[in-house]
Amino acid sequence: MTKIENPSREHILSRIREALRTPAPPVDMTPVLLEEIFEPVADPLGRFLAECQTNLMEAVITANTAESAERLAGLLTALPEGEIFLQDAPAIREIAKPLEGKRSLRWSSQGAPGESCQATVTLAEAFVAQSGSVLSSSNCGGRGASVVPPTHIVYGGVGQIVPDVTAALRLVNEKGLPDQSSYVGLISGSSRTADIEKILVQGAHGPRRLVVILQRG
Repeated sequence: MTKIENPSREHILSRIREALRTPAPPVDMTPVLLEEIFEPVADPLGRFLAECQTNLMEAVITANTAESAERLAGLLTALPEGEIFLQDAPAIREIAKPLEGKRSLRWSSQGAPGESCQATVTLAEAFVAQSGSVLSSSNCGGRGASVVPPTHIVYGGVGQIVPDVTAALRLVNEKGLPDQSSYVGLISGSSRTADIEKILVQGAHGPRRLVVILQRG
């Protein structure tokens, strides 16, 4: 008689063989829509602002381009001396005009942000009200724009707010971002972790400060 060296293993295998003799029940593969899980977002702007507070991010509402430029200048003036990296886009160049000659500016068309830059200023693909997130891609100043600096400032319009993640993913496909970009992701507040001693540390893996300038007009 052959001695079984590992009876526990043989017992487990015999149970698996027995179970395989019974066909598995069919699985319902009908996708569950997020709308069936979460309540619809009735007030996208209000929800986005509320979620921003939860995510430890700052949101500034402006009336027009002139006010956006003024708020941007105020934010950057308060930062230490050093280079400011900006996405080279017409909208960013417009609100950055007051900074010319006052700060050292580096545009994304001139290369990636340096490790010593104090802040980056970029656009967004969209804003997600449900989670208070910024939908970003490598089109928004490159992959390093949302990772390298201690402060990341995002400029956009109130009309870019979508109600939920489902709408954001739909927009990603409509824009063809997976084919155009090397990176597409959601940024929900400043970089932070509480892995060690449950002490919250901001700026652990990226910017410790995220500011969104949302323009109404």
